[in-house]
Amino acid sequence: MDVSLELARHALGLRWEDLSASSRRAAKTFLHDTLAVGMAGRNAPFAEQILSAAAGWCGDGGTCRVLGRDMRLHPADAAFVNAFQIHAQEYDCVHEAAVVHPLATVAAALLATADRGEAVSGADFLAALVAGVDVAAGLGLAATTPLRFFRPATAGVFGSVAAIARLRGLGLETSRDALGYALAFAAGTMQAHLEGLPTLPVQIAQAAKAAVQAVDLACAGLPGPRGSIEGPFGYLTMFEEGFDGGRLRRSLVDGHRIEEISWKPFPTGRAAHGAIVATQRLAGQGIGAADIERLVYRAPSLIARLVGREARPGMTPAYARLCFPWLGAVVLTRGSVGLGDFDEAARSDVSLLELASRISVEVDDNPDPAAFTPAVAIATLRDGTVVEQHIDAQLGSPQHPLSQEQHLEKARACMAFAGAAHQHEELTALIDDLERQADISEALNGVLRPPTR
Repeated sequence: MDVSLELARHALGLRWEDLSASSRRAAKTFLHDTLAVGMAGRNAPFAEQILSAAAGWCGDGGTCRVLGRDMRLHPADAAFVNAFQIHAQEYDCVHEAAVVHPLATVAAALLATADRGEAVSGADFLAALVAGVDVAAGLGLAATTPLRFFRPATAGVFGSVAAIARLRGLGLETSRDALGYALAFAAGTMQAHLEGLPTLPVQIAQAAKAAVQAVDLACAGLPGPRGSIEGPFGYLTMFEEGFDGGRLRRSLVDGHRIEEISWKPFPTGRAAHGAIVATQRLAGQGIGAADIERLVYRAPSLIARLVGREARPGMTPAYARLCFPWLGAVVLTRGSVGLGDFDEAARSDVSLLELASRISVEVDDNPDPAAFTPAVAIATLRDGTVVEQHIDAQLGSPQHPLSQEQHLEKARACMAFAGAAHQHEELTALIDDLERQADISEALNGVLRPPTR
């Protein structure tokens, strides 16, 4: 099987009218979530610096929107800034089993493409979104070993290329060439995750930008590598230590991956969410910070690897979002964790750091390198009592989805954080009717406008 050919054929052949009602509903729901999160990202740490850098590459005066900004950039640069804003606060949705954040890259790349001038229908935009998620998540599902590179970026560029190809109605061979350039541009290191730096969302941003550039190169007539997925130096061979190509093939015929996406109910690394909910349940039992002698979250290895780090003075917001000991301390103290909980005062709070020193993550015996659950929080109290809270599915996952009101409340809070609370109802109404819009770029102009001061 020529995998790049099959990926391209799958994306190009996907039609909105052929999708199930559940796939259609999920596509609209998670686009809504992504746009609201991206609007909130205009106020993320380093967002202004990112915008300044991108504006300096080709200058202002392009045709493509930047979420919540009074500025238009050229396509690749707009995709870069929007993808950064979507992922910068660790609030964007995720495919847990694939360990991929597909909409951060795919939606950003599609927004830039839709803004290039030619009218794009809402139905085509949504179909392209589903196609891109299928490809990005499918590549993640093919992996059989733990993350070696930063998969949301390395798989995300392929998903974004597939989505753009579908939206622009490219031919099969041109789409294959573009996937070849996705391989040439694929990059993303876990070192950024380890150190908790803004380099992490920058890698997401670069993947979205590279996807726009890859398609433009292919459309200009440049041939790209054909063995971009399973060739001896292809994506799966080079970026994953172990993979099963059969999983990728099956993912293309077994429904659509958009239905497997999880919300993030908290603006933190997804691996911390089960632990946060377990801690909230402990607090609901009347257990407070002063009662805790030790709190251990015993979970699969991926959890410890991603959010088991030690809290430390001077940590960055990105590091804190990926540190359950500190997040657990915040939850025990404040009841939850939200977009406003990562300022310097909170990250330097001596009482939170002391409480975090009593919280840790331990690895259980689950052999699945991509598992998030089951897990258990074990609280040892100062009087010797031991209390447990078990997590079998993470809040926001397909097994434990957010309610419609919870989904809307998250979107509403994100728009408020962006200073655009009054635009929330307009965005919600537009998403409900999106597949009937003749020109999505025009339709989005009003609801994604800069906040009025």
